[in-house]
Amino acid sequence: RDISHQVKTPIANIKMFTGILRGHDLPPGKRAEFLATMEGQIDKLDFLLQSLIKMSRLETGTFTLHVEEARLSDTIARAMSTVWAKAEAKGIDLSAECDGAITVQHDPKWTAEAIGNILDNAVKYTPPGGKVAVTVRPWQFYTRVDITDTGIGIPEEHYNDVFQRFYRAPEVAAQEGVGLGLYLANGIITRQKGYISVKSKAGEGTTFSVYLLS
Repeated sequence: RDISHQVKTPIANIKMFTGILRGHDLPPGKRAEFLATMEGQIDKLDFLLQSLIKMSRLETGTFTLHVEEARLSDTIARAMSTVWAKAEAKGIDLSAECDGAITVQHDPKWTAEAIGNILDNAVKYTPPGGKVAVTVRPWQFYTRVDITDTGIGIPEEHYNDVFQRFYRAPEVAAQEGVGLGLYLANGIITRQKGYISVKSKAGEGTTFSVYLLS
């Protein structure tokens, strides 16, 4: 129900605005405003469909991982570049600490997507003026990437739920989102023989730890 509702809403809005633009002689300012709104709805639909395509490729095994020995700092920089603008708009302090010499066996493109999805969540659920930090440390057979935020937190009973597809916590229902980001992140990391764990305190923040084989 949730996903069909998320698709129907932007489609209904686009239809409505198309009807208004076609049937009324609007002043240029109003026309530009309506077109900008439509563009936003089209972007929302595009994001939704891209997420569903990724989910489908992940579940049917039709996406290929190209695992190589690559610098982790480059992958993290790639992931962070996807959330800089959002973090800046909210006044969130975004930082990363990763030794440039650390290399791990991973697919840089897909791993950046996974870490980017976790970062996106962190920025989305951290109040303005908060902090989101990425810290990398070698850990036994794995290299551990911690993504820590000062956000709303996750109750312990929901630790596993957040990785389920389409899961949205009741308290974030008003926020935009598909509920696929962490599901995709988990799928990408586990398919590289890694795993993700979560530790959180409601109202204080969350740390997602991504373990990648060293």
